[in-house]
Amino acid sequence: MKLVTFEQHATRRIGHVDTRSQTVFDLTDASGNDPAFATMLDLIDAGEAALGHAREMAADPALVARHSCPLAQTRLLAPLPVPRQMRDFSVFPGHIKQAPRGMRRLAAMARGDEAAAASAKPLDAVPDIYSAQPAYYLTNRFSVIGPDAVVAWPRYSRVMDFECEFGIVIARPGRDIPVGDAGSHIFGYTIYNDFSARDAQLAEMQTMLGPTKGKSFDYGNAIGPWIVTPDELADPYKLAMEARVNGEVWGRGSSADMLFTFEDMIAHVSRDETLHAGEFFGSGTMGNGCGLELDRFLSDGDVVELEVEGLGVLRNTVRTQD
Repeated sequence: MKLVTFEQHATRRIGHVDTRSQTVFDLTDASGNDPAFATMLDLIDAGEAALGHAREMAADPALVARHSCPLAQTRLLAPLPVPRQMRDFSVFPGHIKQAPRGMRRLAAMARGDEAAAASAKPLDAVPDIYSAQPAYYLTNRFSVIGPDAVVAWPRYSRVMDFECEFGIVIARPGRDIPVGDAGSHIFGYTIYNDFSARDAQLAEMQTMLGPTKGKSFDYGNAIGPWIVTPDELADPYKLAMEARVNGEVWGRGSSADMLFTFEDMIAHVSRDETLHAGEFFGSGTMGNGCGLELDRFLSDGDVVELEVEGLGVLRNTVRTQD
């Protein structure tokens, strides 16, 4: 299923998108306002039985006909508007090697050292720590937006960037989860754009405490357009990925490049720590999946489109604030 959160008559509802007919099936309404279908978190919490009921309703032609509307006339929100937790990883070797070069270039340009900026080079190899375990940080779960939403850029930043990622939503709680069982904890997959204020990030990373204002500003986490359940993907680790700005391709990659799977991430995070249903894990940026790696940054009005095979297209517009 392709599960969405959408707005209708000033209320939030959840539904299933049929991309062939370009319609949204209103699960909230079709269920008779069953509490399990009130929000995406409610559906996740209700477990496999509720998801099975959603599939049964979506397979009933009469029910679908009564409770569907055109996708083009529907305002999609983030499929999971407020995750219970957000963790963003970094497991793509291209980004791990190239991003430090971009940061060194930014630092050199900030101090007017053009020679140092021009001589900055990517890392020769992935540092051992990135190969030893999945690296991640926590970000602001309250700053999530959905497809076609406008990113109001923070006033303290002038270096606007995006990051092409995808991610998972956790299906059920668990602790000390073995890698072999971790797949059963995945509710579904979605696209993630980790918008990044690079100048703010450059300053704060010197504290060695991780990104804060460089990442966690309002509108900084875009997710969508929907959550795709695992049964719809033959192999989540063979997905083509592409980032476009104003229709121009800026970068291409593949989920096949990941150093760790989401199952590895689940096993790592859950060591002596309980994972909760409704948490979100981001994959980290694919190689050449952000302006930092390409020495190109966003401008006011730019439209960023991230496409991941089988997961759709996540589109957002960036706007500066007065």
